[in-house]
Amino acid sequence: MGKLVRDRIPDLFGGQTRLLNGEEYRAALRAKLQEEVAEYLQSGEPEELADVLEVLRALALLHDLTPEDLEALRRAKADARGGFAGQVWWTPT
Repeated sequence: MGKLVRDRIPDLFGGQTRLLNGEEYRAALRAKLQEEVAEYLQSGEPEELADVLEVLRALALLHDLTPEDLEALRRAKADARGGFAGQVWWTPT
């Protein structure tokens, strides 16, 4: 069974490849995001965050967003609602 991999993986390790169509690619990226987040949650290794970021950037491109556009969206949301640096745990009433 195959999975979405980084572009150079087949060159490094061999195996069969095919290009995904648009919907297959979107679904594969979403599955890859779950995989990479799960790997980070299991290991806690910062290197896994780089993998998550790579998938997020690919997903952003599907929405015609550059990394700068994505950062602008993040910044706008942080300006409006704050970030997570405050370590605030909230219990709604």
